Amino acid sequence: MRKKSRRSGRMEEAMGKEKKTSQPAVKSEPFFKVIKKHWMLLLMLAPAVCYVIVFSYIPMTGVILAFKQYQYKGGIYNSPWIGLQNFKSLMIAGKLGMVTRNTLLYNIAFILLGVVFEMGSAILINELTSKYFKKIAQSFMFLPYFISWVVAGAIMYNFFNYERGIVNHVIKAFGGTPFDLYNTPHAWPFVLIFLKIWKQTGYGSVVYLAAITGLDQEMFEAASIDGASAWKKIRYITIPCLKPTMVILVLLAIGNIFRGDFGLFYQTVKSNALLQPMTDVIDTYVFRLLITNSDIGVSAAAGLYQSVLCFVTIMVCNALVKKADPDYALY
Repeated sequence: MRKKSRRSGRMEEAMGKEKKTSQPAVKSEPFFKVIKKHWMLLLMLAPAVCYVIVFSYIPMTGVILAFKQYQYKGGIYNSPWIGLQNFKSLMIAGKLGMVTRNTLLYNIAFILLGVVFEMGSAILINELTSKYFKKIAQSFMFLPYFISWVVAGAIMYNFFNYERGIVNHVIKAFGGTPFDLYNTPHAWPFVLIFLKIWKQTGYGSVVYLAAITGLDQEMFEAASIDGASAWKKIRYITIPCLKPTMVILVLLAIGNIFRGDFGLFYQTVKSNALLQPMTDVIDTYVFRLLITNSDIGVSAAAGLYQSVLCFVTIMVCNALVKKADPDYALY
């Protein structure tokens, strides 16, 4: 009986394998048939595709300006080729390394502190019991995002101006020595990081808050039954469940790690040459090259240099994440 059962089991396995191998391959539908079947979804997608093509792909043809000596008469395509001369001019200027370092370090600080403050504020808002206070707190946190950097820079100047600033008036009233912020370069990294976190925390916390509200509430109920405190639920349930969202947002931010927030670095600092060693980034450097020297070729070379750095960084980081855990990779 055992021999028969073993034989019958082997026969069934062999027949199962034959059935699997004998199944015909699934044929893909013709292209036009797919379009006809999903035309409504494709129509909804069309505006986004057109936007990306017009504003992202077509302007990429201007990359050739980095290898040309731009002349208004010849335009983009008829200006003479000069090879890598524009990149040599960038290297000779001696500021490319400094602005690259500043851009990288500032963005690392923005990303790391942004994750901490955005996730933390989302968790704190979620833990609030009062419905009305939760809405008021979220509204006040979200408000700075709608304030432009021009207005933020003007407010900062009125607060910290050496002669007429509110802060220095208060310091003088208490018998202290006024602080000249706009002539103190080493204080500006802390100022810029504070302004960036102040402006982006409310907006960035929305994504984490949406992820928290989408979590299975039965896990929290089971933890409460087991006697877990609020902190333990945050530590062992909320934060681990937010890990996929955090990884995706960090990867998206890393794609722009060599791009500075132009409004932040220009509108708050303006053209103060004393502060440039600590506040100058690639974006403001390219802008000044274009405004002061009117050299479109060198500015295009700096922009291409920036884009290549961003591309290489996101490819390397995505490959590392994919190797560690493929589920968290962007592609």
